[in-house]
Formats: sequence, structure tokens, C-alpha cells
Amino acid sequence: MYGRYTQDLGTFAKDEAARLRLQEGDTPRPRRPSELLEYTQGRCATCRVCTLQCQRFLISKVGEDWVFLILLGLVMALVSWAMDFAIATCLQAQKWMYGGLDTNVLLQYMAWVTYPTVLITFSAGFTQILAPQAVGSGIPEMKTILRGVVLKEYLTLKTFVAKVIGLTCALGSGMPLGKEGPFVHIASMCAALLSRFLSLFGGFYENEARNIEMLAAACAVGVGCCFAAPIGGVLFSIEVTSTFFAVRNYWRGFFAATFSAFIFRVLAVWNKDEETITALFKTRFRLDFPFDLQELPAFAVIGIASGFGGALFVYLNRKIVQFMRRQKTINRFLMKKRLLFPALVTLIISTLTFPPGFGQFMAGQLTQKDTLVTLFDNQTWAKQGISDEFEYLGILEAWRHPRSNVFVTLVVFILMKFWMSALATTIPVPCGAFMPVFVIGAAFGRLVGESMAAWFPDGIHTDSNIYRIVPGGYAVVGAAALSGAVTHTVSTAVIVFELTGQISHILPVMIAVILANAVAQSLQPSLYDSIIRIKKLPYLPELGWGHHEKYNVRVEDIMVRDIHYVTLNCKYRDLQQVLHSTKMKNLPLVESAESMILLGSIERTQVGALLSNQLSPQRRLLTLRQKVLSEDGHQLSDSSIRFQISTETSSGTPARPALRKPLKPALKRVPSSPADSPPGDSADHTGIALKSLFCANTATEPAEAQGTAYHKAKRVRISIVRLYPLPCPMAPPQILEWEEHQLDQLVDFSSAKIDPAPFQLVEHTSLHKTHTIFSLLGLDHAFVTSIGRLVGMVSLKELRKAIEGSLTGKGVKVRPPLASFRDSTASTTEADTTALRQLWDRHQHHHMPREAGPGGDDDDDTPK
Repeated sequence: MYGRYTQDLGTFAKDEAARLRLQEGDTPRPRRPSELLEYTQGRCATCRVCTLQCQRFLISKVGEDWVFLILLGLVMALVSWAMDFAIATCLQAQKWMYGGLDTNVLLQYMAWVTYPTVLITFSAGFTQILAPQAVGSGIPEMKTILRGVVLKEYLTLKTFVAKVIGLTCALGSGMPLGKEGPFVHIASMCAALLSRFLSLFGGFYENEARNIEMLAAACAVGVGCCFAAPIGGVLFSIEVTSTFFAVRNYWRGFFAATFSAFIFRVLAVWNKDEETITALFKTRFRLDFPFDLQELPAFAVIGIASGFGGALFVYLNRKIVQFMRRQKTINRFLMKKRLLFPALVTLIISTLTFPPGFGQFMAGQLTQKDTLVTLFDNQTWAKQGISDEFEYLGILEAWRHPRSNVFVTLVVFILMKFWMSALATTIPVPCGAFMPVFVIGAAFGRLVGESMAAWFPDGIHTDSNIYRIVPGGYAVVGAAALSGAVTHTVSTAVIVFELTGQISHILPVMIAVILANAVAQSLQPSLYDSIIRIKKLPYLPELGWGHHEKYNVRVEDIMVRDIHYVTLNCKYRDLQQVLHSTKMKNLPLVESAESMILLGSIERTQVGALLSNQLSPQRRLLTLRQKVLSEDGHQLSDSSIRFQISTETSSGTPARPALRKPLKPALKRVPSSPADSPPGDSADHTGIALKSLFCANTATEPAEAQGTAYHKAKRVRISIVRLYPLPCPMAPPQILEWEEHQLDQLVDFSSAKIDPAPFQLVEHTSLHKTHTIFSLLGLDHAFVTSIGRLVGMVSLKELRKAIEGSLTGKGVKVRPPLASFRDSTASTTEADTTALRQLWDRHQHHHMPREAGPGGDDDDDTPK
């Protein structure tokens, strides 16, 4: 039954290689390729051949993965550095305008508000006109694309330009927006465009599986070059975009992300922004005693509170979008005035952050980068809540207010930035939410750290040595915890280690991030899954917290039982009814309506092609011609024969055949009787008059072809055309009658492409296993069979409803809870046993063709 090896595979490979070498030694050396012959002549023949071979070698190496990844990392590093430079220039221009008008507060307010409003409005308008697909983060769309769903216009050059320019203007306005999510989208578009460009050198870049692998690596590059965090970028991209990740793509992500982050930091050194390659937000926490073990409960409190805060942020963001969509009056107004909403939101946020106004209570004049630098500071801002005891230096002065202490400023900052960020991320511009949430988490951690420093001014260490509390460490923990809670990732811990350049607080950070994820995942989906639900993208939700009861649900509890199918002996009328009654992209093909044996699946387009071909006008015309020919009996009549006489003149100078033109017939006449037709070999010329007419230049006299005739000569060609009578067109009632007759014929599936092995599940497959299979293979539907018979179908829609706990949807059969679990305790029912016996007895009479075994036709495994 199974083949067996007669010798070791390594020995066989060595013997085969030796045999091939001997065979090559007996054959003569192959001649030099014909395309190299022109390079082997002349003085520099050797150089030309070497150059051509080097060119071919380089072109072949373009297909290597490492070349593609280097190009991807280099391009993304340049894009990231250029965008950061442009964003910093825009923010500096706003500060210059604000500082230059310090004599008039009203003019300062106008400059502070107008500048970001113009930038946001331009970003929204430019993106809406050029590519609306560039709006938003981009991670939800990439999560859907990596699952195998095709989203049009999301990875094009037009979207790339709109995303880069729109994101630069949005971040340059100073609004609480981020760039990590959009950079994942930008890197993916860059990878797609590079694949199209490099496909000119070889077709290997057109492979769909290869493109998916490169997109997965591009997502890591986007995060790596954004924060100069290659390790955290790879882990973060895997967590937010993939349910299952192929380990073979691991090195691609690390290689490209590391190279991109290296070039990004080298460009900063080259521009003299940094002295050497360092972390973006370098901290200087003490390493000998970073924290006391008694501080761990405070870090745990930060994690739990960040979990609730992250769930609240996702909930608030979703409710804002749903409110604007459900209010028909507001939605209709905003659809007409698309630029009014972003301008209004920017005006409100800019007004609240105006430094002489309410912004003085929330450090309104600081940018996001400056805010993080101050929050990660390792000095204590206040003791006992009195702000006068600390000497504020530089940008730290923004957190000081003469009428309040730092605690009030931090609380106001957290509360205001929380709803501002949730509102700002709904603006229709390219933007992300990671960086604003990161800043809010850092502020919350700083608040807890300052509170601990105020409660324990001398530290809480019991030994003789005194180690004071470092509030900056609490800020790092809070930033990682809140951002991890919003995105449902643990890799934010690694990102903060690479951002700060220190891992002294690795234990508190991991504790806080894990607790924050535990709380947030039990309350709300991640921000990206929430956006997927809002946009109604075809994606499968995760089996997260609170879904333990779904392990006892089976496919038979959620499958659609009333499905449309195509039988093997159906008529074209049945195909027409199926197309009109369902919108399924793949239809099951069964043996008959009685047996329901699943034979395969056929695409909807193939069914439509079969039906349109059967009712095509060409087929109708062919039917009419056959009918006319059968009535005439293939007889020639006087009205079906015509003469064509053409005259050609040849001059004494022979002309090249390529310059000759077909000559027009000089005389046409229809004979009045059969006697007028020329005698002789008339059958040889029948039906070739059109060919003679348009290709007269190909037939020449022998003397003319040899160029020996120098006198003018005339040639007369007479040809006979047999003209079959054209059938009269059908009237509409006749067409309708003919179509009805065609629809009653049996379908011929010989020209259709049928999938003989569609993916199937048995009815007792658990929901957890079904979810795993759909996620791993990227399926959108699967047929459910029982003993080979089609009993239902499960699609993403039913699976999503089952996971979300809404099994009462249309078309989904609801069974009592744990019905399948109770049925599993019983043995196979008598009905199933009877059906199995009938199916087995039936197939005993139908011998299926199979390949002969290694032993030949006489080899049989049945017992004698």
C-alpha cells in the first residue's frame, strides 16, 4: 500500500550525482550562447562578456530576500527622518509665531489657533481628494490584508503620497495624534511598491505568498524606524497584525527593522541632532538600586488602573464615532461639509491648550516629545506637594504654576488629554493613537510616582542606606501599561526599554503591562479590533477572556443548514435560480439532491459563465445557421455564386513584396445562369475570394518573382465566392422561446473549473478548533459534511456571531446550551448507522479509478 525506501536517501543522492557527472563528461561542451556571440568579437571581447555576466548575476541577486529588505529599510529610514524633520520644522514655526507676538495676547491666540487649523484642514482635504484610504491608522486594514482579504487602493502609490503628506501636516499641527500606526501602513505600501518595481527583473515578486511575507516584515519596519526600536517593533507588529505567525519570517522582520532603525539614527547623527547613536528618550535612572520591592504594589496599581483606562479610551473612541454616524442630521451635514468637523475639533483643542489661557494648567506649550522628556526626568518635582522646594529648569518650567502644585497640573493634563486624544483620533486625517496614549500613561505614572515621593520623602528602604523614590521610573511603567492596555499587546514593555535605553525597571514594567492587558481584554476589544468592527471589515475576532463556554459549542450549533447548491445533473434553469437566490461566491457541487454527496465547489463566476455561454447571441446565431443549412441541403444555387475579377499590373522594375498593396477588383458581376461560370477547377477557388482580394500581393508570377520581367504585364484573376444565405434575425418572442428551450438542457461542466477538494468540517468540530482553522488558513467559509453528505456551511459571519455570543442572527440555527456536549456522550445513532450502511453498499457497485500500486495490478491488500 505504501512505498518503501530500498536504500538510504543520502547514498542514493551521491550515486545519482556521480552518474550525472559521468554523463556530462561524455557529452560535448555546449556552445557559447548565441546572445554572447556579438560580445566575443573585438578588442574588449573579454570585458564585454564579463560585464554581461556580472549584469545577469546582479539581476538574479535582486530576487534575494536580503536585498529587498535592505532597500525597504533604507527607504523607510529616509522617509521617517524626512518626515520628522518636516514635523519639527512645522512645530518650530508655530513656536516662532507664538513667541514673536508676545506683545498682544489676541494676536498670539489667533496665531496659536489658526496655524494648526490650517494644517489639519489641508491634511483632511488633500487626503480626501487624493486617496480617502489613507485616513486613519492603517493597522486595522493591514490586519485584514495579512489575513488574505484584498482591499482595493490601500497599497498604491497614490495612497502612499496622501499618507505621507497628510500625516506630516497632521503631526506638524501639534494635535494629540500619533504616527506609529500610520508608519506601519506606510511601510506596507512601500513594500508593495518595491515588489512591483522589482518584478521588472523577475516574476518571483508577483507571488502572492511572498508578498504576504514581505508585508509582515514591512509592518515590523514601520514600528522599528518610527521609534528606533527594532526588537519591540517586530514583536509589536506580530501582536497587532497576526493571529498566527510563521517563524521563517522572523529573521526578515528583525533584519529589516534593525537596518532601518540603524539608518534612522545615523541620519540623526549626520544632521548633528545627536552626538552618537542613542535612545530617543534616554533616561538616567540609578542602576544599583532602581526600586524597592515594597514599591511593587504601587506598580501593580498602575497596571490595574491603566487596564481600566485603556478600556475606557477604546469605549469612548468608539462611542464618538457611533454617535456621529447614528445621528442622521449630523452625519448628513458632515458629509456635505467634510472639512468642517476637523477644523472645529482642532479649534476646540487649540483653544483649550492656549498657554496663557487654560493651557497653563496642563503644560499646553509642550510638544509630545518635550512632554515625554520631562515626564521621564529622574528628579522629583515636589516634596510634600509644595512646588517651591524644587528649582525648575528649562522646559520643566511648563509644569509649574504659581497658584497650584504639580499634582493639580498632572491631573488636569491627564483628564484633558484623555478625551482630547479620543476625539482627535476620529478626525479624517492620517493619524494614530499610540503616541497620545503613551504620553497619557506616562503622565499617570508620573502622578503616582510624585505621590509616592511625597508620601515617602526619604524612601521606604529599611536599611541604613537611603534610596529615594524615582518618579521617572513610574512614568515609564505607566506609559507601557496604558499603551499595552489600549492595543492589547505586551511588547510595549520592550518598546519602552529601547526608547529609554534602560531595562532597570523590567520587572515593574512587565507586571504592570500583564495586569493592564488582563483587565482591558476582559472589558473591551483592542483599539484596532474596535476600528475593524466600526468599519465592518471582514475579520475574525479573537477568543479572548470570558469565552470559556464557547469551547462546548460545535459547528452543528452555528452552521447555516438551508444553503443553495448545484447538482451534477441539474439544468441551466437551476443555475439561473441559484444565482438569483444567493450571493455566495462559492457554490457546493453535490451528486444529487437525494444523496447530497459533496463532489466539490464551483465559483459563482464560473456558474455565470456557463449560463451566459449557453444563452449567448453567438450560440443563437450558430443554431440559426445550422437550421438554414439543414433546410437548404448544402446545395449551390444561382444566387449563392458570384464572380470576382481583379486586374494587376506589373512594371519593369521589380518591387519589394513588402511595399505592395492589395489591388481593388476592377470588375464585379453576377452571372445570370450557371453556364456563365468559368469551367474547370472552380471548387479550388470556392470560398477564397476575400483572401484573394486582401492578399493579392502574395501571389506573383514566377518571372516577376525572379525580377527578369521588365515589361508591363496584366494579370486577370477570376474567383468564385459561395455565399450562404444569412439567417433572418429572431424576433423577441422567438428569442424568448429559444432561451427557454436552452434553459431546459442539462449543464455541461466539462469547461468549468471545479475545486474537487473544498475545505470541509464535520458537524462535531468544536468552535475553538474551527476558529483556529479559520485563522490559520485564512478561510472565509467551510462546508459541513456528515458521512460525506453536505449538511450545512459555516462562514465568517456565523463564526463571528458565535464568538460574540449573538447566535440569534438570521439563518443561524440556535440549539440549547451544551446540546452538542450532551449529544457527544451518546454513541452513534441508529439513523446514522443505517445511512452509513446504505452509502457503503451503494458505492460497492461503483468502482472508482485509482492508480496502480508499486506491485502492479496484481497487488491487492485484501485478505485472500
